[in-house]
Amino acid sequence: MSEQPLLSIRDLSVSFTQGAQETLAVDHISFDIGRGETVALVGESGSGKSVSALSVLRLLPYPAASHPSGQIFYNGVDILAADEATQRKVRGNEISMIFQEPMTSLNPLHTIERQIGETLKLHRGMGDKAARDRTLELLTQVGIRDPEKRLDSFPHQLSGGQRQRVMIAMALANEPDLLIADEPTTALDVTVQAQILELLADLRRKKSMSMLFITHDLGIVRKVADRVCVMTDGKIVESGPTEQIFTNPQHEYTRHLIAAEPKGRPPKADPNAETVMQGDDIKVWFPVKKGLMRRTVDYIKGVDGVDVTVRAGQTLGVVGESGSGKTTLGLALARMIASKGEIRFDGQEIDRLSFRQMRPHRHALQVVFQDPYGSLSPRMSVAEIIQEGLRIHQPGLSAEERDAMVVDVLKEVDLDPESRFRYPHEFSGGQRQRIAIARAMVLKPRFVMLDEPTSALDMSVQAQVVDLLRDLQKRHNLAYLFISHDLKVVRALANEVIVMRAGKVVEAGPAEQIFDAPQTDYTRALIAAAFNIEATPGGVVSE
Repeated sequence: MSEQPLLSIRDLSVSFTQGAQETLAVDHISFDIGRGETVALVGESGSGKSVSALSVLRLLPYPAASHPSGQIFYNGVDILAADEATQRKVRGNEISMIFQEPMTSLNPLHTIERQIGETLKLHRGMGDKAARDRTLELLTQVGIRDPEKRLDSFPHQLSGGQRQRVMIAMALANEPDLLIADEPTTALDVTVQAQILELLADLRRKKSMSMLFITHDLGIVRKVADRVCVMTDGKIVESGPTEQIFTNPQHEYTRHLIAAEPKGRPPKADPNAETVMQGDDIKVWFPVKKGLMRRTVDYIKGVDGVDVTVRAGQTLGVVGESGSGKTTLGLALARMIASKGEIRFDGQEIDRLSFRQMRPHRHALQVVFQDPYGSLSPRMSVAEIIQEGLRIHQPGLSAEERDAMVVDVLKEVDLDPESRFRYPHEFSGGQRQRIAIARAMVLKPRFVMLDEPTSALDMSVQAQVVDLLRDLQKRHNLAYLFISHDLKVVRALANEVIVMRAGKVVEAGPAEQIFDAPQTDYTRALIAAAFNIEATPGGVVSE
């Protein structure tokens, strides 16, 4: 580290004004980042982490957001006092940012090639060919398979993990001096997460790149950060060298974060329990069309001959890398995309039912999506969002009865019922995910597809949500299809597990068997990456 820090934040406060109400989101914080240093900003949702990071690039919604106090010095220049030309020179070139929610950060109307190439052409003056070559190099670096085929893809055509990797590629395009990474590996599977962290570490070594790393995953913090700042309620309550924070935490809140992790194990699977959802030889093939006549020349086999059984009161965990077909399988079972193969729900064949014929089943068959911001209407309040299903499926309820059910379900997911009159953008990422869970649970379903439901949540909230899902399952005998790249959460919740790769099941069985004695190299690699252990060639995973 040089004597003068690359970034120096001094007595920074951030306030939001809405009408006559003023909320202090960040309360007089100070910290430095040296050249080549990584500082982690950790804390639960709503603690002020992301707001602090957005202040560095002046990306907050001004004038609703203001800075009652503070200075942000980058290379000795106060960013808060700099003119717009100076800020434009810094943004995306000298300081880049990986945003938490790629679906809302990527332009839905532009291809991946155009979005990554834009920053290269703007800041580096590259031509089309040079920008294309650099884009392919970046996509390869961040682990996108067949990058040439993805150049013409739009964001909605990629999985959540693939979109996150595109965001990382955009941020790294100009090799910035300072990278602000806001939950950069949240949507990534464990093997790609390890690759991305290694890539960031390699760039840091070669380019002396500094990082402000924002995350709720303390396991990652210990791997990447030199120093840690712990935030809660807008204040930094503890800071210091990483090892010191983990081995000798001084503040009660820091100790709470370190201790938080999904605990417990699910009961053993009962093979005699009632089958709620069953799929036989499920196939979802996406045609690849080329030429003037748009003839089908090939297929992308998203799901290729998968058998699934989900029983009442039990959880089937579906794990695998991004793009393996996990979410596609879940959407097929929920009859949200077309598929081939037989699907039986509550003993009735539903694979040939039309959209209208499926409607009576929808209240009993619910989905919690991976991206809560994208799945919640920005024009509806929380109460309206949760009540929407009740209005459709239980039209006989009075307004008072609906409101009472909304209050009850918000309490169940650990949200203040008074917040039901607010809108999704007024909540943190973790809070929005809990709203999405509440929307599904309010209808008391029989089967729930949970697509990465804890990926946006803090560690302590993850544990609470796992406990909540377990409690709801026991109380209502619910069947869960739990899709996740977080194997620790899967181990805490799933009775049985299937491991998917390239649309096929490579291994399936009881959770204990999959985690304690995996039979395939792929499964062993996933578990080794998730639990920081080594996989032995004989199939036994050892500490």
